[in-house]
Amino acid sequence: MAKKALITGITGQDGSYLADFLLEKGYDVFGMVRRSSMEKFDRIDHITDRIHIKQADLLDQYSIIKLLEEVQPDEIYNLAAMSFVPTSWTQPVLTAEFTAVGVTRMLEAVRAVNPRVRFYQASSSEMFGKVKEIPQSEKTPFHPRSPYGVAKVYGHWITVNYRESYDIFGVSGILFNHESPRRGLEFVTRKVTYNAAKIKLGLAKELRMGNLDSKRDWGFAGDYVRAMWMMLQQPEAEDFVIATGETHSVKELVEIAFSYLDLDHKDFVVIDERFIRPAEVDLLIGDNSKAKKKLGWTPNVNFENLVKMMVDADLQLLKKEYSKK
Repeated sequence: MAKKALITGITGQDGSYLADFLLEKGYDVFGMVRRSSMEKFDRIDHITDRIHIKQADLLDQYSIIKLLEEVQPDEIYNLAAMSFVPTSWTQPVLTAEFTAVGVTRMLEAVRAVNPRVRFYQASSSEMFGKVKEIPQSEKTPFHPRSPYGVAKVYGHWITVNYRESYDIFGVSGILFNHESPRRGLEFVTRKVTYNAAKIKLGLAKELRMGNLDSKRDWGFAGDYVRAMWMMLQQPEAEDFVIATGETHSVKELVEIAFSYLDLDHKDFVVIDERFIRPAEVDLLIGDNSKAKKKLGWTPNVNFENLVKMMVDADLQLLKKEYSKK
């Protein structure tokens, strides 16, 4: 019989890539979505006939328990969260409910329905925030710099606590920034590739940006969901940093995207104070040596190819959109 996987946040970037990956592995894939008038399924349109969409809500304990009783999954990937860092400043309490307390509700449901389920928690490099050492590993202390980062630290530690207290197979993947053509337009990588493509096609004249010196460790989401699955196949539950181990500035991202389109970014990029964060995270760069050694995981897509992949996808998307008008 096929293994059953439940993915919360299946309509997001990571959820959609993970669903693709698990289907290839022969899993029966279930996706949890909230009842919403604005639910967007565009990232999973290509697989809706091969997966099972179920309604439940991270804010509603009973709905999660009912879902687990119905599906009886072998593996749960908890990817649902309020995932856009700037929004966590305007909605800090809601961010805490989803991104922190929501994890406890999932773990409580696992404990109530089937403590043998393997549980993956999506932790984040934003937990390191004001970094204590470079690069950051599984042993680096956390100092989050946003309500999102704080909520993720709670989700991380509650997973550790349920593992140690109830012997639940709960792991956290501390994922550094990972991008793709399916990234939301509000994220800086996609904002850059989408607007560079718009400028190339004559649909925009400028790109407004915040801190160009900000540096991140950026990888490809498709590589990172493979690591999530690998973590749940291990004999023992452990947490892993998943990263490329390389850092790049926003300026490099801009330069690669624009030069790939034969444009000079200096002609189009405008620095706008509105996009500077209240508390900036300095230098996030991950030490992936544990993942390499224990999981045998390495990223396949490098930074330059990732940016070019996203630019190509945005060019196609915009051409398609504007051919309809």
